[in-house]
Amino acid sequence: METAAPSFALSRLGRRASAPSITALMRLALETPGLLSLAAGFTDNGSLPVTPVGEALRGLAEAAPDHAYLQYGTNAGRPGLRARLAGRVLRQDGRAADADDPAVLARWAERVLVTNGSQQALYLAIQTLCDPGDIVLVDRPTYFVFLDLLAGLGVEARSLPVDAAGRLDPAALRASLAAMRADGSLARVKAVYFIGWFSNPTGRTLGADEGRALAGALRAEEVVIPVIEDAAYREMGYTAGADAARTGVLSDPAWDGFPRLYAGTLTKPFATGLKIGFGLCDHDAWRAAMLHVKGHHDFGSGNFAQALLEQVLGDGSYDAQLAVLRRVYREKRDALHAALLAGGLAARGWRWAVPEGGLYLWLEGPAGLDTGGESDFCRACLREGVLYVPGALCHGDAPPRHTVRLSFGALAPEGLAEAGARFCRAAAAF
Repeated sequence: METAAPSFALSRLGRRASAPSITALMRLALETPGLLSLAAGFTDNGSLPVTPVGEALRGLAEAAPDHAYLQYGTNAGRPGLRARLAGRVLRQDGRAADADDPAVLARWAERVLVTNGSQQALYLAIQTLCDPGDIVLVDRPTYFVFLDLLAGLGVEARSLPVDAAGRLDPAALRASLAAMRADGSLARVKAVYFIGWFSNPTGRTLGADEGRALAGALRAEEVVIPVIEDAAYREMGYTAGADAARTGVLSDPAWDGFPRLYAGTLTKPFATGLKIGFGLCDHDAWRAAMLHVKGHHDFGSGNFAQALLEQVLGDGSYDAQLAVLRRVYREKRDALHAALLAGGLAARGWRWAVPEGGLYLWLEGPAGLDTGGESDFCRACLREGVLYVPGALCHGDAPPRHTVRLSFGALAPEGLAEAGARFCRAAAAF
């Protein structure tokens, strides 16, 4: 017996909702036999910290015989973990004295909210700042899952202008903001979002001068709006201290007076399946709003994963694992880069930079090439048995059609060599 058509109407959010682009890419990667995925940003199974996690679990059991780590936690997160996170960020920003001052550290720990991965922190930020029809300024190119998040909430993404080298163009930004003031759309600009280190998708780190120029251009046009810095890959530089090229937004005086949110994660630098991220927000009302909404989502991120991460941050296991991952992903980067060179991709007019951190290569194909998800090029890659992320997904507006993001996170070096060769064979026909 057939069921009747539903007599209700979905909300505007429900009607806007569509599967994120990452969902289809992950499904293809997992369900297609023989397909080598350079798309979804999975991490390396072989390098997951099985032994440190086991030792941390035993340590928890001994230290907490009441098994409180298996009980519900608080909405904001475990106090001990929040203090460790605040101290870690302060030290990364060159503020060791503040991290070592109990009173200062306590104030910063109060500004931390622990989330289900950094993605939840980003969602909470936009959900509490924006209404449908509002605008968020984003870097160009940017994290395509964040663009999907904006679209799902009915928020428009507008890209920050860049020069031919991909660096922020402050003069063009000021001209753009002035034009938005003239057409009345500037009032709808509610936040600016950028990725600070080893960007997904390009692998580049925002220059210290670019960050100051961005803040200066916004301030000059009297657009002092909330700023969201995505630091998911800050610790994923291939050498210790590689993140020191710039100070985070929370400690950079160029951003004083702007409401600031720093979104970080403990998953990519340790174990992705634990899904613990955090936000560090210096604006009390904004942080309170995010916590109120978060309470409706989950009334507290997973306490067990938090307790485990608090343990490994304190006993040195986290940093030891980070050292392993830096070596592993540097080798993977080199394997994919070498495969693309050996396959003759550069000779066919393709260009890419070799990043110093992260999990991605950002490729620009020959002018006029279409690499979109429905393109002949994409179909040729699938016939060869290789998957990538179309670069057009990574732009808030006016996307170029000839770019590609390749992830080297999941495959072993020999798998990357084969995937790179397959990609080059597909590209040879175009």
